Amino acid sequence: MSFSAFPDVSPAGTSPSDALPHPLAAYGWDTGWEDAFASHRATGAVLGRVVRVDRGLCDVVTAEGVVRADTEFVVPRDPMKVVCTGDWAVVDPAGQDPRYVRELLPRRTAFVRSTSSKRSEGQVLAANVDHAVIAVSLAVELDLGRVERYLALAWESGARPVVVLSKADLVGDPVVLAHLVRDVETTAPGVPVLTVSAHTGEGVDHLNSLVRRGTSVLLGASGAGKSTLANTLVGVDAMDVRAARDVDGKGRHTTTTRNLLTLPTGGVLIDTPGLRGVGLWDAGGGVGQVFSEIEELARDCRFHDCAHDAEPGCAVLAAVEDGALAVRRLDSYRKLVRENEWIVAKSDARLRAEIRREWKAKGAEGRARRAAKRGWEV
Repeated sequence: MSFSAFPDVSPAGTSPSDALPHPLAAYGWDTGWEDAFASHRATGAVLGRVVRVDRGLCDVVTAEGVVRADTEFVVPRDPMKVVCTGDWAVVDPAGQDPRYVRELLPRRTAFVRSTSSKRSEGQVLAANVDHAVIAVSLAVELDLGRVERYLALAWESGARPVVVLSKADLVGDPVVLAHLVRDVETTAPGVPVLTVSAHTGEGVDHLNSLVRRGTSVLLGASGAGKSTLANTLVGVDAMDVRAARDVDGKGRHTTTTRNLLTLPTGGVLIDTPGLRGVGLWDAGGGVGQVFSEIEELARDCRFHDCAHDAEPGCAVLAAVEDGALAVRRLDSYRKLVRENEWIVAKSDARLRAEIRREWKAKGAEGRARRAAKRGWEV
């Protein structure tokens, strides 16, 4: 990728009397980052934001321009603390060769998913993000369960989620489109849901108005149209684009690295490769936010630890019977709660033992209820 998409930055020696904005203002700089960097200023180090990471090296935009830096000194055992696109970094001063990232400033937010590793590790996809833009293609059948996964991770990250239904021009019937939007709005309570077409320009202005302040990360499966959306928002062909297959709407990974781009209307965008897996990572709070209506109903259950399975006096099951809560929604909630409990337990032996005891106890209770119903002796 060429960095011609990045605007020029002023040299570090600009006089305050020139009344120019801070040279990194377009990249999300504020006085809070400057204060966090203050203790490093005496060393001659420079402050910059990571715009791309690639095989142990990263590109950092600083007041002097884009610097290629080595990440060797910040390769911790904890994979959650490796250098990531969106990080604010402390970099060696000009004149040193090679230049290194010496430290990362504390992250305000981080979008994290679990990896496929058997060691139960988390992977930070983007750091210091204000908005998580979840791109969902309307060229294929909606997978509401996958949308819920993205939303859970987005809420847990501390970012504000936005769902973008891309390729809206491919849905010819406005009644069908309205139905699809309602389905997603029900799945994403309290979250803006936009229909966008990069081809016709529909919804682009609205999306621009949402992401023009702060940093946004663009997420979604391969073929969701993320690179096309990125190019539309940036105003130039910053990202490579290839057509999705007609048979299933899937595309090749046209974006292979996470790239930070500035937007002409203001704001910063991090484009990401298509995600095949969206595993939860310690996202209990995020799951609760996505399924807020179930959490609200659960407060009226007879038992405070109700599993919403077969317990008497369960307000959640009553809502399902009344038709106020969809069965699919409850099934998805149960699945994500169990998955999140398991991923947390994999890294916490004490919690793992507690969950196993709880599962055994509930299994025994279930067997006892079934036996009592059939008149058997236990």
